[in-house]
Amino acid sequence: MTSADLHQDIAHIAEEIRDMPLSGELEAWLNREHGAGSALYEHIKLACESGVKAGWLCQRESGGIRYGRVFKPSAELSGFSVDVVDMHDVAGPHHAHPTGEIDLIMPLDVGAEFDGRQAGWLVYPPGSAHRPTVSKGRALVLYLLPEGRIEFTP
Repeated sequence: MTSADLHQDIAHIAEEIRDMPLSGELEAWLNREHGAGSALYEHIKLACESGVKAGWLCQRESGGIRYGRVFKPSAELSGFSVDVVDMHDVAGPHHAHPTGEIDLIMPLDVGAEFDGRQAGWLVYPPGSAHRPTVSKGRALVLYLLPEGRIEFTP
């Protein structure tokens, strides 16, 4: 699996959700259409696991979190940037989502959760904020950020 494989998968999803508002309705749609166990979910998870092992994903580390921006916002990705984090029983830095955030939760340990949620999609609407937390084990989380916007708070 390569970054091109991941890019193709994200471009597919980004095109499908291009005009959908970041809301609970989008979250429900993503989990219904591309949720945990679906072919696309499994392909993205495999690409991310391969990328971490090969070293082209999560190349940076801080506070026990491995992370990295994989793709900058682009027309091919409908204006989304893509980041991936590798977290194990840790809380990350508090931040706000001026334009929202779409997360794909990929547990590596059975039962691992991100912000209290198991495998699948989680959508934060514009103006929301949180301290991203993985508990009960290790998980990869892929973030789609409209316009690549994220604001870390003190």
